[in-house]
Amino acid sequence: MSPDPTDSLERLSHSDLIRVVRDLVGEVMRLRAENETLTGALAKLRAEHQTVKDELARLKKLPPRPPIKPSGMDKATQPAAGPQTAGEKDGRSTRRRGSQLDKLTISDTVVVRAKAPEGSRHKGYEDIVVQDLSLNPTAILYRRERWEAPDGATIVADLDAGIVGGYGPNLHRMVLLLHTQGQMTCERILALLNDVGVVISKRQVVRLLTTKLEIFRAEDAAVLTAGLSGAYVTVDDTGARHAGKNGYATQIGSNRFCVFRTGPSKSRLSFLSRLCGGTSLYVINQAALAYMKERALPQIVIDKFAVYEDRIFASREEWESCLSGLGLGEMKVTPDPVLIATEGALWGAIRHQGLLPNTVIVSDDAGQFRVGVHGLCWVHAERLVHKLVPANDKQRNAIEVAKRMIWWLYGSLKAYKLAPSPEQAEILRARFDRIFKRAKTGYATLDRLLGRLFRNKQGLLRVLERPETPLNTNETEYDIRAYVMKRKISGGTVSEKGRDARDVMLGLYKTCKKLGISFYHFIGDRLGIPGPKIPPLPTLLRPVPS
Repeated sequence: MSPDPTDSLERLSHSDLIRVVRDLVGEVMRLRAENETLTGALAKLRAEHQTVKDELARLKKLPPRPPIKPSGMDKATQPAAGPQTAGEKDGRSTRRRGSQLDKLTISDTVVVRAKAPEGSRHKGYEDIVVQDLSLNPTAILYRRERWEAPDGATIVADLDAGIVGGYGPNLHRMVLLLHTQGQMTCERILALLNDVGVVISKRQVVRLLTTKLEIFRAEDAAVLTAGLSGAYVTVDDTGARHAGKNGYATQIGSNRFCVFRTGPSKSRLSFLSRLCGGTSLYVINQAALAYMKERALPQIVIDKFAVYEDRIFASREEWESCLSGLGLGEMKVTPDPVLIATEGALWGAIRHQGLLPNTVIVSDDAGQFRVGVHGLCWVHAERLVHKLVPANDKQRNAIEVAKRMIWWLYGSLKAYKLAPSPEQAEILRARFDRIFKRAKTGYATLDRLLGRLFRNKQGLLRVLERPETPLNTNETEYDIRAYVMKRKISGGTVSEKGRDARDVMLGLYKTCKKLGISFYHFIGDRLGIPGPKIPPLPTLLRPVPS
């Protein structure tokens, strides 16, 4: 069928053709906008559908969905290695490892005779060092002398302080080591000890894990106090289970120490309380008043504390009595005056004890950690961009450009840490503005995210003022991974002693590892077992040089 001659474009005038083309362009633009809207809605529906699938898998106790693959920014921005030298291949050394025999102490020498035929000549010896481990349980009968004093009192000889409930210090050390460093459950420790020949029950294993805890708890608290006087700390939290209820474990550490604290809440109030070491101490001083003002507490409320300046409240009851006397509970203002005043008093107590003098608190931008001198993790910031789901090529290209520029800046900040200078700091600040204060990228979600990161400029660029501050919280992520593994293996705790034992021993283990100290020898020294002497861990902590 031939086309209708009246439909031919050849019969249209030039102005009519322009009108037709404009109509077609308008229709194409409309369809493109509609397509982008539908694509975005589809991406949102996919995300919601995946959330429902994840929840269904959790209820069915199925394996969880693998997490989003990391972008690799930290690894990709490592300083380039120098030219390959002899003995290296692809950046790896090909040289043979040196002998490790100088680290060993030879306890015995055994001569192995060979059956040589008659007429053979002796040509010396071929030496080989063999290491072995022997687990031989021993049972010792202690005959404690009994005397009757002239006054009729019975005197019984004291046992060695290291003996706990019929078990010696070496067994005590082994139980602590297997449970903390070996990540073994009480049931597996019990099975191992019974197989070796030790007669012990699960209740006695649990008792060994919680007995003499005050020795380790005091040292763990001293480690936290010493660590909070350093140049920086990194913090994070994770889920925890205690007494059948969900809670949270907060990790506080650096490259020299690590502590864990578990509680029912992860609020800022709880975080400040953990920084105080768990002591019920509230102080009204200039630091406390400045905190209240920074948190936008009305001046009329702050003025009420003028009569209490430089006042120390040694218990929670005293502090609550003060708040009740001031009538803060009846005040209907925003923010909550009781909450902000309590946080301020805890911050005043922290400063009163000399903690966090000028220490940078590096976090993932969680609100509860935003106190004092604050720094932010670049890996978490970049992850927000990496997790965006583009709906078209234009949005995908905008994300790639933004990531490339963030990686470039992150690599420059790493180089700045090695050779800081005021001139380079100004250049990096200007570069930050160009990246995060750009005009519209064509992707509204990305624009809002870049604006949010720009408002965090001070925290993200804290390293320009304090080059010793880390750019990420990778150290904390690594530390907290051990806690998560412990939670997955052993589940939750039931008693307060069990919770404290888990937090204290795991924190001391990570601290020993960072200081290059054998955890085996550390436990042995604290339990009075003869061996290498380990000095108090707080004395080994030194602030990172600025």
